[in-house]
Amino acid sequence: MQFVNSKGIWYHGSNKVFEVLEEGSTITQWKQLAEAFSHKPTILAIEDDNSIFHNGREYGYLYIVDEPIEIDVDIYAHPRTTMGKGLEFLTKRKLKVKMVKEIGMPGEEYQKLSAEKIKGYRQSAKNQTNN
Repeated sequence: MQFVNSKGIWYHGSNKVFEVLEEGSTITQWKQLAEAFSHKPTILAIEDDNSIFHNGREYGYLYIVDEPIEIDVDIYAHPRTTMGKGLEFLTKRKLKVKMVKEIGMPGEEYQKLSAEKIKGYRQSAKNQTNN
């Protein structure tokens, strides 16, 4: 999956309330990815069908960048992303943002499913290392 339209909507997920996004922050055009990041996971996985699983437990907020931005002027592709091309960008300067959604906590069922999926990923990685 690739999202890159500098004139499109840019999202940021956070567990904090603010009006200005700091330089070096991560933004994306994939709303669900920003929502997942709002919960501050240490592990996040994207399935082949683009469903997202993570272990985040923080109360989350969703923001949109509230000013025009240009790729390679105001933002740039994350150089060390572990995700697909075009999913993660870093800000080169402070950006005005607007909160558009109070996401809250991840639901209990989602947390259980994510824990099961993450356990499976870890087991699969362990098996590959041992082979």
